[in-house]
Amino acid sequence: MFFFKSFFAIVNYILIIGLLLSYLAPHISPENFWFIAFFGLAYPIFLILNILFVIFWLIQFNIRFIFSLLAIAAGYHQISSFAQINIKNATIDKVDEAKAIKVMSYNVRVFDLYNWSHNKETRNKMLGLIGDESPDILCLQEFYADDSRGFNTLDTLLTFPKKKNYHIEYTTTLQKMHHWGIATFTKYPIVNKGKIIFEEKSNNLCIYTDIKVDDDTVRIYNMHLQSIHFDYVDYRFVDSLSVEKLNEKDTKEKSKSIFRRLKNAFIKRAGQVDIVSEHIRKCPYPVIVCGDFNDTPSSYTYHTISKNLKDAFVESGNGLGRTYTGSFPSFRIDYILYSPQFKSYEFHTIPEKLSDHYPVNCYLEILK
Repeated sequence: MFFFKSFFAIVNYILIIGLLLSYLAPHISPENFWFIAFFGLAYPIFLILNILFVIFWLIQFNIRFIFSLLAIAAGYHQISSFAQINIKNATIDKVDEAKAIKVMSYNVRVFDLYNWSHNKETRNKMLGLIGDESPDILCLQEFYADDSRGFNTLDTLLTFPKKKNYHIEYTTTLQKMHHWGIATFTKYPIVNKGKIIFEEKSNNLCIYTDIKVDDDTVRIYNMHLQSIHFDYVDYRFVDSLSVEKLNEKDTKEKSKSIFRRLKNAFIKRAGQVDIVSEHIRKCPYPVIVCGDFNDTPSSYTYHTISKNLKDAFVESGNGLGRTYTGSFPSFRIDYILYSPQFKSYEFHTIPEKLSDHYPVNCYLEILK
């Protein structure tokens, strides 16, 4: 019995150290020390296991429960970024809906161009969902448009109400008719627009669009930050962990591949987010920031961009924050952030698995 308690105590101390290190991840750029980013990524796991150890030691009437409890309390503010219970002031009933701005952000995964879903109706379902939601501001990442009649998503979107004004930037164009990029649609007049380029040869981009809302000018940032770029083999390896017994060599090689891709993505995103956050800091207008950050709330990416901004999920969301639907753990990596001049209501993750991301939306009220 003494041996088992000693063993569990050692495991508990290791998990406490891991949890404490995860608190440092948002504050240290992966460009300077990339390894710490992995602890931030694992924050929910460290948190849950430490909670279980609190319960375990309490059942044992052992004072050791206090160590995990103190570690959890030291980073209690991070919990709100992963789970929320908002009862008061969370519904649009508090404000005139006609004056509220409905914002939606959605990584559409090129509208299932390559038929990943094995359902030819997925594109039409995505467009139908967007039409049903009818946001006043729509930010799409991994946007795709085809100038032919076969897959012309742009023409379809422009037939929807509130989508007449748009800002699209393409990162790739093939045969002068197939376009990949990022797009912002809005019912409000566009008075200025621009883009923030990270690298000349990159599929990642941030665009900004200045709109006129009554007498106010508001800037919308729509971004798609560095992807991890897992390939088919990586996803198959993760799926196989629970159903197949792989040999040691294959496990080691494929684990290294995943580790390397994560590391490279952490480092590249750090450089991108430094550029974007500086641009936001210098913006003379209130901002709405939407996008696929490809990173969790316990990351340098989120911490840097969200500085001096509010998070719609934290302010008016409920439940567990999860927006990624793929094989890897369903983290929250899609966000709607905004300046303090706004107040958010009814943040909602739409549970439609049409892309590898769930769409998110909320209402924003301009405070006078």
